[in-house]
Amino acid sequence: MATDKSDNAKGVLIDSLNGLLADYFTLYLKTKSFHWHVHGPQFHDLHLLFDTQATEIFAMTDIVAERVRKLGGTTLTSIGAVGKKASIKDEDRTDIDALDMVRELQLNNEALVATLKKTKEAAGAAGDNATDGAIDDWTDQAEQRAWFLREINA
Repeated sequence: MATDKSDNAKGVLIDSLNGLLADYFTLYLKTKSFHWHVHGPQFHDLHLLFDTQATEIFAMTDIVAERVRKLGGTTLTSIGAVGKKASIKDEDRTDIDALDMVRELQLNNEALVATLKKTKEAAGAAGDNATDGAIDDWTDQAEQRAWFLREINA
């Protein structure tokens, strides 16, 4: 019976990590799109900030996917799979005000922090110390991105 419970907890963790992976992909694409479409008086600074943040977010996709594989799970395999698992919503508009872009990315990074905390709980329940510890760094990165964005609109 203990094996069934630990297998279930591991499955929940893998599912949670795949949701996190979907959110990272969605946030990456949104951040990169905003990088491409930002305009206005703060163009230069926001263009560079969005690119820096997109690069950091994209780097996380491989780290999270490899964590899933190390746990014996399978990762997301397509844009459709990402869309089904993501809790962060797409943004298809290109005419968004620059400060609205900042606010949306701030909120998305804050939502990512909440997802990270839920994934950390799943790691704890599964007894996965490696994922549990790594999530602290991932959370710090997301909190820093949210902080930078929040200060722009302060």
